[in-house]
Amino acid sequence: MKVTIYSDGSARGNPDGPGGYGTVIQYVDAKGVLHEKEINEGYDKTTNNRMELMGAIMGLEALNRPCEVDLYSDSKYVISAFNENWISGWLKKNWKKSDGRPVKNVELWKRLLEASGKHKVTWHWVKGHDGHPENERCDHLATSAADRPFAELKHDDGGDLR
Repeated sequence: MKVTIYSDGSARGNPDGPGGYGTVIQYVDAKGVLHEKEINEGYDKTTNNRMELMGAIMGLEALNRPCEVDLYSDSKYVISAFNENWISGWLKKNWKKSDGRPVKNVELWKRLLEASGKHKVTWHWVKGHDGHPENERCDHLATSAADRPFAELKHDDGGDLR
């Protein structure tokens, strides 16, 4: 199954203060019907990088069978780790950067690595706030999901992600 994931961190619209993350998963079922599922896990007062990691993790963990995934994020931090082989380097150096400093957010990186390993993922960085159509989807879909209470999210169960 081919799946598109838009993930984003958000600091807007949260009555409890900055910090939220959301994901939108889009896929077409066997009958050609487009489905959309929004995910957030509430709000977490944390750094923007951690929110971006969580958005990507949630999308991949929601897929319970191997999929071909296009994952879009405006976080160069997340996308560069895979496209520029930072992850491989960190693994070789036991989660240390090239200068010997420890990698931040190691537990989240390990979780993202495990979640992505179950799928064939193509990582797409979309420059934020430049009008790029895929970035607009990250901003409007995933950020919107991050900003809304759980009860208001779209839960399209018409297709099978399992």
